[in-house]
Amino acid sequence: MTELVVRRLLIDLQSPFARNWCGGDAFSTAFFNALSMSFPFGEQFFIDAVRDAVATLPPELQEKYRADVRGFIGQEATHRRIHSLFNNHLENQGLVDGWTARANKRLALMEEADPRHALAVTAATEHFTAMFAEWLLARPEILDGAEPRLRTMWLWHSAEELEHKSVAFDIYKATGGSDEWRKRWFRRVTVMFLGDLMHQTIDNLRHEKQLWKWATWKSAARILLSKNGLLRGNLSGWRSYLRADFHPAQQDSSLSTRWLADNRAQYTPVGAAAPEAATAAAAA
Repeated sequence: MTELVVRRLLIDLQSPFARNWCGGDAFSTAFFNALSMSFPFGEQFFIDAVRDAVATLPPELQEKYRADVRGFIGQEATHRRIHSLFNNHLENQGLVDGWTARANKRLALMEEADPRHALAVTAATEHFTAMFAEWLLARPEILDGAEPRLRTMWLWHSAEELEHKSVAFDIYKATGGSDEWRKRWFRRVTVMFLGDLMHQTIDNLRHEKQLWKWATWKSAARILLSKNGLLRGNLSGWRSYLRADFHPAQQDSSLSTRWLADNRAQYTPVGAAAPEAATAAAAA
């Protein structure tokens, strides 16, 4: 893996944005808003899972993964901060985040568990975000008409998700995590993640009084269920995680590399923050 660079995104997220910011499309807006609501809690969970698991490794393996862990934590902490700013505007618009409360209840059930379970959940969810990231980078027209700063935010986040997609998986393997539990948690995460995503999207649409409009469901079918839609178009990627020989590096990351190369004006590299500093920043 190449060195993971922590980047400062050069967009203004202090200024409010329109309620229907994604090109006026109610479903796209509600869907992306729902995803963003999951990120502050989720990114912190991933940071903690990787940090706690790597601490159980022998010193030589901790050293082997030190740079990857540092970059992973730095990038995820930055995502957490950026989406917290975005979500503040959603809260001001009256949208209610129910996802975090549900996730917190599940986390309480895992507090005494082997740290490899949290890491397996992280690796599984990272595969979901990597599939989403590749899908969005391949189809940026989904964000046509979106506010330019928000379009940049989503594509930057996607590019970095593809960059660090292997970290949690590699550490899970290094800790001796079994394939049986890796696949078991992936199936559970599939149900929990998709269920929470659709629950929150529907809540967002209901709040905006867009739930029962024909245009909303037409857009949902196009984005999720069309031949190249997010769900239907990623079935092979979903199945790949269940193979015994699966590794995240098998997924193409060229779209991430290309976007980061073509959009250098949108960010500035700040180096990889130390894990302790990044975790503290994420919690701020």
